[in-house]
Amino acid sequence: MKNIFFILLVIPFYSFAQNKTKEMVRKGVDTTKYVPVGINIGDSAPKINATSLTGRKINSTEILQGKKIVLIFYRGKWCPYCNKFLSNLNDSLQYISDNNAEIIVIGPESFENTEKTADKAAATFVLIPDTTLQIQKDYDVLFSVTKKYQGKIKTFLRTDIAKNNNQKEATLPVPATYIIDTTGKIIWRYFDYDYSKRPSVKEIIDNLK
Repeated sequence: MKNIFFILLVIPFYSFAQNKTKEMVRKGVDTTKYVPVGINIGDSAPKINATSLTGRKINSTEILQGKKIVLIFYRGKWCPYCNKFLSNLNDSLQYISDNNAEIIVIGPESFENTEKTADKAAATFVLIPDTTLQIQKDYDVLFSVTKKYQGKIKTFLRTDIAKNNNQKEATLPVPATYIIDTTGKIIWRYFDYDYSKRPSVKEIIDNLK
């Protein structure tokens, strides 16, 4: 009897895990390899030392001496959800600046393709081509893309993900958003494997206050 009760208790959780894995695979995450889970609220944010698309030297420690950082990861110029989100974000920069924060947007693309992303969004925010993928690894957002999803993007969006990023392997970041406060801690995050879902600008601003 106890065994039956245990099985009935476990089955819903097992089914939920299976469904979640299937959904992740459908969204392009190769679950046979490492699956990122992101860094948690309360954790220390890894330091960022990088060069922006415009040549600006970005040092997160220096920025955090006077401002919070809204750190956003995007997938590529070929991603319509990313382009829409970044364009809306650019239109709302002043509201975020008014809350004493700076936006830093990071993607896996080559410099050349990052420029195309910037053009599509009319970007005036800081945009960093993470060509070594190190920042994405530090913030635990990077995953390997399934062959099936790579084929889908080639067919419908005419993009080879690996070539777009100037990499041998096709990898992408979960399009996560982190807010880092002036103590260097993560105080809020939005982390969803479903790339069609993004936080609203209002949600970001509300969590800056």
